[in-house]
Amino acid sequence: MHIPDGFLDAKTWVATTVVGAGALSYSLKKVREEFNERLIPVMGVLAAFIFAAQMINFPIAGGTSGHLLGATLATVLLGPWCSGLIISTVLIIQCLFFNDGGLTALGANILNMAFIGSLVAYGVYKLVSGKSRFEQAAIFLAAWSSVIAAALVATVELALSGTVPFHVALAAMLSWHFLIGIGEGLITVVVVSYVRGVGLKPTWQQKKA
Repeated sequence: MHIPDGFLDAKTWVATTVVGAGALSYSLKKVREEFNERLIPVMGVLAAFIFAAQMINFPIAGGTSGHLLGATLATVLLGPWCSGLIISTVLIIQCLFFNDGGLTALGANILNMAFIGSLVAYGVYKLVSGKSRFEQAAIFLAAWSSVIAAALVATVELALSGTVPFHVALAAMLSWHFLIGIGEGLITVVVVSYVRGVGLKPTWQQKKA
């Protein structure tokens, strides 16, 4: 899902950079408003785990790559805006120091994975967990949906840029990410269950945010 340099045209990468920067600025504001220094170690551990998970890439047609996302894990535990900040930090480090994702495409990658992934995860999780007692099912569906949503938006960006026909990118991206989403859902359920088992309750749920 990391888009490299040269795969987005100017209008697309400029637009996504502006929107991604705006989302990042807003997330910083929201995290400052709800800042709790006890969360710093948790954020650090989550960022390290997600960083490692995202470094395992699967090549996909159209010049992109697929990997675990981690947005649902961070969203369920810390809320969508904190998740957006964590994923953005991971993506920036990967881009600048590991050449994973292009510099001109950084805004698009942040928008797709950090914010669309986190907000879709938040919406699905709230919807399903609010109407069902099946908490683990809600987490699984949120994780799967976040991966599919981010992949779909990346597909649209590539098609708008003329990099690859939409139907070709759509078939490649969604078929791979359908499977990646299942793996992400299972991993997220296991990790969230473990974290809750050691006594960490999601901060945004405590505040009813």
